[in-house]
Amino acid sequence: MANKQHFYLILILGSLAALGPFSIDMYLPGFVDIAKDLKSTESTVALSLSSFFIGISAGQLLYGPLLDKFGRKKPLYFGLVLYIISSFLCLAVTDVNQLIVLRFIQAIGSCATAVASVAMVRDLFTVEESPKVFASLMLVIAVSPMLAPTAGGYLISILGWKYVFVFLGLMAILILLATIFKLPESYKPDPNYSLKPKPIITSFINVLKEPQFYTYALISSITFSGLFAYVSSSPTIFMNIYQISKTGYGWIFALLSVSFIGCSQINSLILKWFSSKNIVTWALLAQCMFSLVFLIFALNNWLNVYATIGFIALFLGCLGFINPNAAALSLAPFSKNAGSASALMGALQMGLGALASVMVSLSGEHSVVPMPLVMTVAAFIALICLLIGRKFITAEIEASADAAVAGH
Repeated sequence: MANKQHFYLILILGSLAALGPFSIDMYLPGFVDIAKDLKSTESTVALSLSSFFIGISAGQLLYGPLLDKFGRKKPLYFGLVLYIISSFLCLAVTDVNQLIVLRFIQAIGSCATAVASVAMVRDLFTVEESPKVFASLMLVIAVSPMLAPTAGGYLISILGWKYVFVFLGLMAILILLATIFKLPESYKPDPNYSLKPKPIITSFINVLKEPQFYTYALISSITFSGLFAYVSSSPTIFMNIYQISKTGYGWIFALLSVSFIGCSQINSLILKWFSSKNIVTWALLAQCMFSLVFLIFALNNWLNVYATIGFIALFLGCLGFINPNAAALSLAPFSKNAGSASALMGALQMGLGALASVMVSLSGEHSVVPMPLVMTVAAFIALICLLIGRKFITAEIEASADAAVAGH
């Protein structure tokens, strides 16, 4: 019975974690159709993706304190209801600006599911069980970008782009019902928990003072912005410039997801022989080289669809090595403020991702160049952050050692 109950809990938590990736990726094959229906351009439609990223960035910081103040389920109910309403309102849009605003609201709703699912794993499972459950959630989150655009491509081809939002709204309703009837409240509300800005801001400032955090959180977030540049511009590049079908684009997106997921899995294996710091360094150097060559090819019109897929796969593969190690290193110094550090890193990732997606969206839709340009700039800025940040980390370690010697 216990195993059956665990299965249902993991299934519901996995569904909560999958809602965000499905919301981001499922409507990507519809960019061309959305632009035609709303009498807009694909680059303007891509701003609805940017607004979603901005909503997720803001929501990361919003829901953490709410989940501690009111328990897990009430904020989750609020987020899901907000998501459902905004999803069905997307059916009635007549203007691209309405879609951009509704996607922002939808993101604020979906963020509750992502933050709550992680918090509830800690609440509901033992220390021994948690890593396995987190691995299951990570697998769901990793597989979702492979399934969502492919399923979205077929759905849009058969029924039209608005039915993606029907699907997402119905998915959220099922998750809400499962949450109400099958998911236990895993955390007792804390009436003494303060939602005043000052203690929350103080906690974030303490996190930002840690050199290891700001060095590796910046590396993780800046390189991750290259992924958002790819996600935002890929519908235009593959369907408009290379004339790939909606379903074909979905399969390409799934294939490229394998590169990112595969390298993150290989990373888990090679950690037996190499440190996280070394992996980040070498992967970042490789990413700089690959993205620079990609940019040179784009500027000289040497690219075709296969070369473009190859260069994106190389960039995402490097990211599969960089991101998990940089995330682990940035959170390593914290025990007390781990929640604040995690929320801050998530907000930073999504904030810079939103900026990158806006940049490629505003750069037009007739050239591949903006995507490798953003990727190259991101990779080299991350490398500079690594070189400068390591000096501050070393200085802090030496200062701590001197203080320890003086104490004795």
